[in-house]
Amino acid sequence: MKTITKSSELKDFCDRAINEKYITIDTEFLRERTYFSKLCLVQLAIPGDEDENAVIVDTLVENLDLAPLYRIFQDQDIVKVFHAARQDLEIFYLDSGIFPYPLFDTQIAAMVCGFGDQVAYETLVRQLAKQTLDKSSRFTDWSRRPLTDAQKKYALADVTHLRVIYEFLSEKLIKTGRLKWVEEELENLISSETYDVNPKNSWRRLKTKSNSRRFLGLVASLAEFRENFAQSKNIPRNRVIKDDALLELASNKPTNLDELSRSRLLLKEARKGEIALGLLAAIKKGLEVPDSELPEKQLKSDKGNVNSALADLLRVLLKACAENTGVASKLIASAGDLDALAAGDRNIGALDGWRFEVFGEAALELCDGKIGLSVAGSKVKTFQL
Repeated sequence: MKTITKSSELKDFCDRAINEKYITIDTEFLRERTYFSKLCLVQLAIPGDEDENAVIVDTLVENLDLAPLYRIFQDQDIVKVFHAARQDLEIFYLDSGIFPYPLFDTQIAAMVCGFGDQVAYETLVRQLAKQTLDKSSRFTDWSRRPLTDAQKKYALADVTHLRVIYEFLSEKLIKTGRLKWVEEELENLISSETYDVNPKNSWRRLKTKSNSRRFLGLVASLAEFRENFAQSKNIPRNRVIKDDALLELASNKPTNLDELSRSRLLLKEARKGEIALGLLAAIKKGLEVPDSELPEKQLKSDKGNVNSALADLLRVLLKACAENTGVASKLIASAGDLDALAAGDRNIGALDGWRFEVFGEAALELCDGKIGLSVAGSKVKTFQL
């Protein structure tokens, strides 16, 4: 099990990889105590069962240069293969500003190929590679050195079996003509907007019951402070102030340290010092925002306008379309999409691209009363009205 600890060794491996059609990639990282992920390992494998075709890159080695890997990322003749790539891509993008392209995500591909919703890597290894994974190192501390042989074996298995999985899924997608579907899904994964966090918009991740614009203005100001502080100190946002405490402050609007200290949900560290002063300043800022500049809650489809019977029919249609095509239903349309359709909204993802072909066209016909649903044995079918 080769562990790369020198930039020259990584360059040598990447020089070999540049002649291959694909490379499988995975990472091990920690994020429990930090805002940004701490990259601990990168695992790489190229076609072929030889031991030297799979390596572990120890990214905690001082002055190790990942530039050779990033050159591979930009080589359009080599497919970069991941499983559930989002977190891996975020790490690489924030480190280098580079996305691997062309990209292949076996989890998304498996959802298109009939393996169900968000299928686990372990499941694909068992079904396609006919192997089992040793899960003993799943919750290990990847920042500790030296790595044990068990840790190395576990880490390498994340890319060695991925070769078999990729070759099977890519071949199936080509045969079924669905490779373009997967490529459409991957566009969001290689968009900088997916990973660039704007502190001014961070309030939108909070679940609020109130639609009061002044309350939302206070939430937005507090959330912006929290995001900026967490990023600057590289600590989890909930270590600054938790969501429920933030909403409590937006409701109670304390104006001094004494009033702030009466908060029932505030962490001890947030009752004094830098965080406390920042929270009070954020509340003051939120109170001073002009009425015309206060944020508005983006409401989902008005539940009162949703035709619940039609929404139920759309769910049946979605399940039938998923079964007929072998595509995971969650990939085709969300519950929110169905409610939006039943409320008359036509600006949804389920009506775009390949989804329109698989589900959207029939869904619109159902909404317009042009088709109905019938049962034939264990199958649900559509018929013209």
